[in-house]
Amino acid sequence: MAGAGVALTQPQDRTASTAAATGATTEPFHGPRQAGVATPAQAHAVFLGLDLRAGVDRDGVTRLLRLLTDDARRLTQGRAALADTEPELAALPARLTVTFGFGPGLFQAAGLAAPPSVAPLPAFSIDKLQDRWSGGDLLVQICADDPLTVSHTLRMIVKDARAFATVRWTQRGFRRAAQTEEPGRTQRNLMGQLDGTVNPLPGTAEFDRAVWNSHGTTLVLRRIHTDLETWDAADPTAKEFTIGRRLSDGAPLTGSREHDEPDFQRLTPAGFPVISEYAHIRRARVEDPASRILRRPYNYDDGLTADGVPDTGLLFASYQADIARQFVPMQQRLAEADLLNEWTTPIGSAVFLIPPGCGPDGWIGETILT
Repeated sequence: MAGAGVALTQPQDRTASTAAATGATTEPFHGPRQAGVATPAQAHAVFLGLDLRAGVDRDGVTRLLRLLTDDARRLTQGRAALADTEPELAALPARLTVTFGFGPGLFQAAGLAAPPSVAPLPAFSIDKLQDRWSGGDLLVQICADDPLTVSHTLRMIVKDARAFATVRWTQRGFRRAAQTEEPGRTQRNLMGQLDGTVNPLPGTAEFDRAVWNSHGTTLVLRRIHTDLETWDAADPTAKEFTIGRRLSDGAPLTGSREHDEPDFQRLTPAGFPVISEYAHIRRARVEDPASRILRRPYNYDDGLTADGVPDTGLLFASYQADIARQFVPMQQRLAEADLLNEWTTPIGSAVFLIPPGCGPDGWIGETILT
């Protein structure tokens, strides 16, 4: 019996040790660029959209950002925020990042001209946008490998922003749990697709050209509802024809591995393209690496309707140097003739500038607001 007790205790101790080590991992907060963009995507996220209260001017925006920057600086490094009533919840940051984005309304309140691409997107024919998921003056993107960390950070941010802003929306998302797959694997969405195969690789010149600009970068956040009930009714061949990739491994229908280049010229024996001209990967294709986007999506699952239909979809977070040059042309092609439109509907849309990072004595937005 004593031997059995030891055998049971040792695996539990190793598991606890591994969990503690993982939870203690931090991502840098300070630097020329904000974390949460080039950072390997964490398992959990919440996107918080805030509207500034009437009368909040540049001085008010500055005080708000100084306060929230201090919160983020502390929490991302495993330290409690000032006046944190549950400081124990800050002890395990689990790769927490807090990223701030400025919408058109923030620039207006501060008496500044927004960069040209930080404006509402043009109307797309497939959109059925809802106000409750769209717009916003200030974005706070909170990501971590632990949902408790995300929730605690969100609560601290909202409490400290309350005097300056109201909550417009919160959108929660998830990916595979930490350590479920090897790092660097392309995530699957709830439709079973590998999502983000052609992403530029952080640390490369291609990534820098596609993502960063003199102001930082820009974010388009699209909430895309997926009709899983009718998607489930399609057979695997129809699904793969729609996407242009095999569901099993993400390889293009003309290849054998996920990252093989698709051959859009290959024909079937009957003379039709193997990858349809309306397939998702063909419509989303961008030849110039500098014109591609960084996809950092999260799944959402908001439960079931009274009829048992899932309210699910994708929080499609797209980062790019220039929205008008990169995101808009791609989205127009998708809206015009993407087979996937049969099962997906954009219901939310928001655009933000992601300003540069800051140093230990600075604050996010300082280079713009001063």
